[in-house]
Amino acid sequence: MIALLSCLSSARRDRAPTWAALTQLAVPRLVALAAFALLVTLAPGAFAQMRVAVVDTQRAVMETEDGLRAQATLKKLFDKRQRELDQKQKDLQKEREELEKNRDKLATEAMQKRAEAWQREMAQVQAVFVEYNKELQQKQNELTGPIVQKAVGIIRRLATQEGYDLVLERQAATYFRSDLDLTDKVITLYNRDNAGGAAPKAEKPADKPPADKPPAEKK
Repeated sequence: MIALLSCLSSARRDRAPTWAALTQLAVPRLVALAAFALLVTLAPGAFAQMRVAVVDTQRAVMETEDGLRAQATLKKLFDKRQRELDQKQKDLQKEREELEKNRDKLATEAMQKRAEAWQREMAQVQAVFVEYNKELQQKQNELTGPIVQKAVGIIRRLATQEGYDLVLERQAATYFRSDLDLTDKVITLYNRDNAGGAAPKAEKPADKPPADKPPAEKK
């Protein structure tokens, strides 16, 4: 029974993934940090000649009009399941507290049965959370993948047009001037370039019937 109660206590520390955590994009921060490390090891002369900017890729993608629509779609698809799972975890938390509160009042056998039943339910909920997370990430990648590709293209275009040699992920920079942050420009350009989404194909107008030929004049 001690082992079971120990397991109950450790389960209390487990937290369900929050919506904000699940909807984070997989930004290549390690790559950005590696690039920044390379930058600071350059010779002073080479460093002085380089123009460097930063961008918050997460925000640049999620705050575009397409990104906001993608978030709304994800919320609509998964919000109900999230609430159900959150409620189930709250119920299990309450049940665990009741078990710990009454452990000295219950017979050992009864306590062990209830603890084992609780463990099975918790394992089921955790398995559902894992599957839910996989489905959410898969759908998010499906919806945001094209947005990320377009945003990266705009970042490259901005870097070329404004003469930047390197664009770092914002989180990788310890300090930067606010005018070196390209995030707002990326969002503005993205929305301008993709206003209204893909333009619907215009329907081909119906061919006009040939005009009747006037009757030939009699000679």
